[in-house]
Amino acid sequence: MLGKSIWSKTCVSLILKSCILYSAKLAQINRYVPVGALKHYFNVTTPYVLRKILLVLFPWRHKPWSRQQRPSTTSSSQESASYSYYFLPPRDDLNSPDMYIPVMAFVTYILLSTLLAGLRGAFHPEVMGLTATTAFVVVVLEILGLKFGTYILSISNDSQLLDLVAYSGYKFVGVIATLVISEILNRGAGTGGWAGWTIFTYTFLANAFFLVRLRPFLPKA
Repeated sequence: MLGKSIWSKTCVSLILKSCILYSAKLAQINRYVPVGALKHYFNVTTPYVLRKILLVLFPWRHKPWSRQQRPSTTSSSQESASYSYYFLPPRDDLNSPDMYIPVMAFVTYILLSTLLAGLRGAFHPEVMGLTATTAFVVVVLEILGLKFGTYILSISNDSQLLDLVAYSGYKFVGVIATLVISEILNRGAGTGGWAGWTIFTYTFLANAFFLVRLRPFLPKA
């Protein structure tokens, strides 16, 4: 009982410290990214979140894949009125990228990995920080690789940095599904074996199909 109590207090302390550090980082985001732009990506509803998670995991029969746009007037004069188009927010368009699901999936993946490490008796204070750092580095390298690839191939695109971050973060939904289902099927033995590899292969192909169909990094036809 004493060991479990110490372990629980350690986990709570680490989570609180992570939240404090995360809040401090959020306070500095406005230096680089306008808050108004972030609001668009967090404009979601509960039905949207549920449908988007299902879409990420089961994208095979979804149609259409194009993002919806709405015209807006850029001049008050009726004679010289000009129109521009803007993408609808996620709550109004299932194909629109959002930041809510990627951020929550990222945090959930870190907490889930820490919990599983504790259940296996492999928990130590550095697990959460190491998992968060590794996942963050993977996302950064992926985005840099995509930007470098589009530059080398001279592919012009209108995707913003936050779009790339959102699309890159959706893979954590599949990672979480792989961890949870594998743990259940393998009875706590980890993600190895045929069950773990089968689920990993499925979620990998589903995420790849999801990204290819949305084509966020290529010019739209």
